[in-house]
Amino acid sequence: MPTIAIVGAGPGLGAAVARRFAREGFQVALISRDQAKLDALAAELGEDGVTARGYSADVRYAASLEAALAQAAADLGPITALQYSPLPSRSYLEPVLDLTPDLALEALRFSALGLIAAARTVLPAMREAGDGTIILINGGTSVQARPGFSGTSVAFPAESAYGEMLHDALADEGVRVVQLVIPGAIPKLQLPNGIDDVADRIWGLHETPGEFRTMLIPLEEGRE
Repeated sequence: MPTIAIVGAGPGLGAAVARRFAREGFQVALISRDQAKLDALAAELGEDGVTARGYSADVRYAASLEAALAQAAADLGPITALQYSPLPSRSYLEPVLDLTPDLALEALRFSALGLIAAARTVLPAMREAGDGTIILINGGTSVQARPGFSGTSVAFPAESAYGEMLHDALADEGVRVVQLVIPGAIPKLQLPNGIDDVADRIWGLHETPGEFRTMLIPLEEGRE
């Protein structure tokens, strides 16, 4: 069975994506910091017929994330799809005049450097197989900076730049690297089927090669 690893898994989008991919025959590796919450989510998904296991990791520390992904691959098989979608801390949403080097570095570790660590862990197996998908989930500050959201306005564009470079570098190898930009809180976007519509879009990005960036809705219709 193919495996999707969801970095930043939780009861909202992570669970919806887990269920959507499971309908297509995927096993699910759930990755976030709290093992107890991961175990509870895996059990809940299991009641819906989803084969899921939790692996705790802190994306700010490369060794922690690399170890979790390596263990998931050892337990479930090579990772076919990686969703990188950890939810940034509200502490990163400081006004730009209050942004410090330390806070900017932590935001970069959380978004850009965490993605680099994750990608370097899963890409060897994907490249060997000639198939795989890395999916970035970002907010609107990945494409338009906002002075009241300075941490993500610095970190998301760096994450996006790395992802886009990977998209171009791997285009001829059968490995897809894509980004879905969600310019606002999902519950406020008034989607017909709510979060399930987002999970469907993510499945489509995995299934069908295309451009690097997809906007869930136009930027001007949403808010960070």
